[in-house]
Amino acid sequence: MEREYARFGKAEYARLAKISIGHLYNLRASAAYRKRLAVYESTRPTVVTIGERRRPEPRGQAGYLRVDTVHQGDWDGAKGVYHINAVDAVTQWQVVGCVSRISEAFLQPVLEAILHQFPFRILGFHSDNGSEYINHTVARLLDKLLIEFTKSRANHSQDNALVEGKNGAIIRKHIGYGHIAGEHAERLQRFYTAHLNPYLNFHRPCGFATVSQDARGKRQRKYKVEDYATPYEKLKSMPEAASHLKENMSFARLDQQASSMSDTECAKTMATAKATLLRRVKTESPIPPRFH
Repeated sequence: MEREYARFGKAEYARLAKISIGHLYNLRASAAYRKRLAVYESTRPTVVTIGERRRPEPRGQAGYLRVDTVHQGDWDGAKGVYHINAVDAVTQWQVVGCVSRISEAFLQPVLEAILHQFPFRILGFHSDNGSEYINHTVARLLDKLLIEFTKSRANHSQDNALVEGKNGAIIRKHIGYGHIAGEHAERLQRFYTAHLNPYLNFHRPCGFATVSQDARGKRQRKYKVEDYATPYEKLKSMPEAASHLKENMSFARLDQQASSMSDTECAKTMATAKATLLRRVKTESPIPPRFH
């Protein structure tokens, strides 16, 4: 505009020629400018009918699972393994699985194996809104098993807080953050089934909060020493606990598994198996993983 006025003598550009470049940017950032020259179209959400968007209500019953996925990182375009973490909302019984890919074909058999490892009947399955769970394959599996399917609500970060806390306290603590190639998923799955899951449920105490309300109606959580117990001990302490078990399961069988090793012996066995697994992963991986 300055050249039009100064060099070519066009008087109609006299006023515009004196406007600074900074002021032009200010004008372009104004709401009036954007309203006139920019066209915005809001995102149209896709309605997904799979799963009910609400917080599950266990009402003190075992069998209502919170499920989440933990990705073991990418490296140079290569996807790492995915950990599938499932935690019962009442007893904190936890089962971890592993898949090389998050597609439905890889996820379904691992989900079936995870559900099979719980000694009690599964009544509810709650996940976030990730496509690995919100799909027709998982919906058909849960429908076949008569399991209630719910998913997290928008702006309610506490809906899946239990399993997200276990992601860090269990999976990240034991496996770390470094990349593990997808080819090692089956080995991790065997380690979880044979060593980590039994240790978590029979030998690792969890804190169970005592919830109270103050004068203003605000809920307060206190973790008393006497309220710490393993998930198996919590399951046995429930009223009519035997009625929650699957048909082919009994407390006599579970007692035998729980007393086969002490807590320390089980922890040492699990740690030895984990160290062997991670050394093998590190040796066979072209990318050096970082473990804790």
